[in-house]
Amino acid sequence: MSKNKRGDMIAQITNFANKFQELSDKKEIIVISHFDTDGITSAAIFGKLLKKLDKKFSFRIVKSLEPELIQSLPEGRVIVFLDLASGSLEYISKLSNLVFIIDHHEISYKETLPENVNILNPHLYPDGEEMSGSCLTYLVSREIGKKDSSAANLAIIGMVGDIMEKKIGPLVNTILKDADLTIKRGFLIYPSTRPLNKALEYCSTPYIPGVTGDGLGACTLLREAGITFTSKGYKSLIELNEEEMQKLVTAIALRVPNHEKMSEFVGNLFLVKFFNRLEDARELSALVNACSRMGESNTALLLCMGNETAKKNAESIYIKYKQSLIEALNQIHSNPKIQGKQYVIMNAQDKIQDTIIGTVASILSMSALYEEGTVIITMAYNKDKIKVSSRICGREKKDESMNLKEIMDGITGMIGGESGGHKLAAGCVISKEKEEAFIELVKKKLDIEVVKV
Repeated sequence: MSKNKRGDMIAQITNFANKFQELSDKKEIIVISHFDTDGITSAAIFGKLLKKLDKKFSFRIVKSLEPELIQSLPEGRVIVFLDLASGSLEYISKLSNLVFIIDHHEISYKETLPENVNILNPHLYPDGEEMSGSCLTYLVSREIGKKDSSAANLAIIGMVGDIMEKKIGPLVNTILKDADLTIKRGFLIYPSTRPLNKALEYCSTPYIPGVTGDGLGACTLLREAGITFTSKGYKSLIELNEEEMQKLVTAIALRVPNHEKMSEFVGNLFLVKFFNRLEDARELSALVNACSRMGESNTALLLCMGNETAKKNAESIYIKYKQSLIEALNQIHSNPKIQGKQYVIMNAQDKIQDTIIGTVASILSMSALYEEGTVIITMAYNKDKIKVSSRICGREKKDESMNLKEIMDGITGMIGGESGGHKLAAGCVISKEKEEAFIELVKKKLDIEVVKV
């Protein structure tokens, strides 16, 4: 699809919102959204809007948009896709349903879409502002309804969940103003509102050897940093003064390789109102993500919709998830790896759940364990399939000549499977019988890409 020359993003958001209001009137709506934090918060934002409009609707939260699911959608319903579908336009274009897509992923479809399919995606506009699906969904919701601080808070949680808080443009800035939000500068570990020893023990971004997953190690590091235990316990991150913050950063830097990258972990802490309490958006993002990764997407959605029971269930799930994630990180470090000049392939097979292998890849790509520009490829089994996640280390990397989505698309085009994502973060699902073929192809393609760079 070529870029839309008819107007800027603001005009297109208004046009999309008006069209949805006009064409969806008195029709039943199915909302289909991705199961990560950005997708869940997008669904909750849109669900809040539909409730206000007194619409009849249902949710489907999905791990991936399989062709079979698209083909099985009931006729006569309005279908709304959130935070997905840009990679499935070939199948969606064959639906007779009225379709609305709000997504921010790259589009590979080259044909003209039929009139019943409406898409809002920053990639379609010459000056499209890069933003998360949740932020884009909020802008549509605000256009139809009005400013809503609780929905704006969810958009920020989704933005942080998609690691897009360092790419805030003018439109997203308006969302920050709508939100019940406090921004502070500090070290990017979470939760910034809880005691530091616990935050460090369960810290996986960055992964700190000898501290992550080790309560005693966390306390030892704090002693080294000169941060004392008081009658009230350890301070939280947002309670540290400037001198204490600097000592903490120095102590952590001494524990990790490539410590010159530690400056990447200093930035804005986004604190939003959630259940009438100021919470760290990163922690909330991780909480929502944990529920989905542990097979409890409905709990995550109800949590974002403000359900008290779901909140209690989510907190219990989150504890189990953090333990699973730390075990997965320890497992991935002890497993054999395939290393090239500027890439690392980690095949966990059945040792790590496929639902968290992408999170593991993200954590490693943002850690100080690998050099800027290193490509991380993680793999995990899911029955007769393999889930593959790829990331490029260093989110601030300006040279984006290597396109992971194109690499994943190219490989699945040769051996079969479904792929999607962005330049710096992409993935695919392939048949288990293609395991060796995939590894050989990805090695060959990455070796070529490294030479090109």
